[in-house]
Amino acid sequence: MTDSVWEVFRQEDEGDAMTHAGSVRAPDAELALHYAREFYGRRQESTRLWVVPREAINELDDPDWLKPPFDRSYKRPGGYLIKHKLEAAKARAEESP
Repeated sequence: MTDSVWEVFRQEDEGDAMTHAGSVRAPDAELALHYAREFYGRRQESTRLWVVPREAINELDDPDWLKPPFDRSYKRPGGYLIKHKLEAAKARAEESP
């Protein structure tokens, strides 16, 4: 039986996000859980562990796929040119009697 690589994610405190803690090598899921608990939970530094086979993780690293599908620059603060509109409105207000 060959060992598989299992990725371990941990939660430090209740309500925190899960973060990648590391990986363990084990022949099956049960032993991977025991190893993960021993390496990443023995000092009560974790409130929750996720142990998943590395093959179950899908990686997305294609820059074209990571770009947003639509231009949503209007949602960013720099997308609004309100400063120019305010200056124009002030100039009009000063010109009017």
